[in-house]
Amino acid sequence: MKLTARLLIEHYKLLVVGGGAGGCAIASKFVKALPKGSLAVVDPAKFHYYQPGFTLVGGGLMKKQDLTKNQSDVIPSGAVWINDGVNKFVPGKNLIVLNDGREIAYDFVVIATGLELRYDLIEGFPKALDTPGISSIYHPQYVEKTYKELQTFKGGTAIFTFPNAPIKCAGAPQKICYLSEEYFRETGIRDKTKVIYVTSLPKIFGVEKYAKELNKIVQARNIAVYNRQALKKVDTDSKTATFDILDENSQPTGKEQSLQYDFLHVAPPCSPIEALRKAAAEKSPLTDEKGWVKVDPKTLQGVEYKNVFAIGDCAGTPNAKTAAAVASQFKTLRRNLDAAMNNKTLNNEYDGYASCPLVIDKKHVILAEFNPQGPLETFPWDQSKPSRLSYLMKRYLMPPLYWHGLVKGRWNGPGTYRKIFHLGMKK
Repeated sequence: MKLTARLLIEHYKLLVVGGGAGGCAIASKFVKALPKGSLAVVDPAKFHYYQPGFTLVGGGLMKKQDLTKNQSDVIPSGAVWINDGVNKFVPGKNLIVLNDGREIAYDFVVIATGLELRYDLIEGFPKALDTPGISSIYHPQYVEKTYKELQTFKGGTAIFTFPNAPIKCAGAPQKICYLSEEYFRETGIRDKTKVIYVTSLPKIFGVEKYAKELNKIVQARNIAVYNRQALKKVDTDSKTATFDILDENSQPTGKEQSLQYDFLHVAPPCSPIEALRKAAAEKSPLTDEKGWVKVDPKTLQGVEYKNVFAIGDCAGTPNAKTAAAVASQFKTLRRNLDAAMNNKTLNNEYDGYASCPLVIDKKHVILAEFNPQGPLETFPWDQSKPSRLSYLMKRYLMPPLYWHGLVKGRWNGPGTYRKIFHLGMKK
């Protein structure tokens, strides 16, 4: 860190805004390469969660405490941790403004702020989360409530929703649906329970190869799927969930459907954080009109500001928003950021890879791997088929890979292994 003359503003060679998976990975990679005190991480959180495991917590298969670390233990040693949130981005002046009013200047910035859970966009929320029968695995405060609600559920109508908005880990809403349906069978109440999955999408999953297999599963397990509907409001007194009926462009038609619920799992709409939404409202070239950071989808470098990079859910890239995507983006970003810092050409490209281990029961996973063009699988077998091995990887391999690989800046995604398994050929 150094202090500029103007009002003694803190100044860093590299500023990482966001201490999640992407932010910690970048910070861990660069902190040893840069002079001491020249890298800072801005993040207001006290705890760091392995969020891909929240589905298993909701299904009673893991404990939240096993997926939680103090943020101070995850921020890499040697990095300056600024334990505050960003209030405003001022890229034209190479600085940000914190919530406490301090200005932090930088030479280069990596924006890794993730997503904001927007329960507030659903009428009746977020206060509805504190009422009986409603849960959400997406929120750290309520993820354990999901399994508690399942344990007290005696039958009736169980509804699981998918929002009409971007969302982190788009497979999670149906994963918890499958685990819950299995729990209903195990506890002898399945014959007294109607299970409904309500999604804003036209089909159950965006990649057709996996959608075909998932359709077989929901049919075999008698799970009703309602397409092109989005949760609009919830009345906890009458236990009524109201959904907008959507058209082919995902816009409300003006028609609604109301359903009575006994158990309701809500996957919230998500958006960029407020500071990025402010930038969008001010028509800053930093973001698009919705607040996603405008970057080249291949190099992850800012379109307007060349000393700006983005990684993870906040980036305006077409890939699915998953932790696996962050790992593959990290491989590209760390190399391109190093090149930019040394005035070299950016030659590395992100291929759009993302992954979603679709937990369909306590023993099996469909390991969906893909990019916007279609399946991009690592292993030399058909990953659309439910697999015990894939479940074991999800449950026992991926958490330590996250803590000891990704956030430490040591895991670049499975691209190298994919080439090995497919004899160097792209798939």
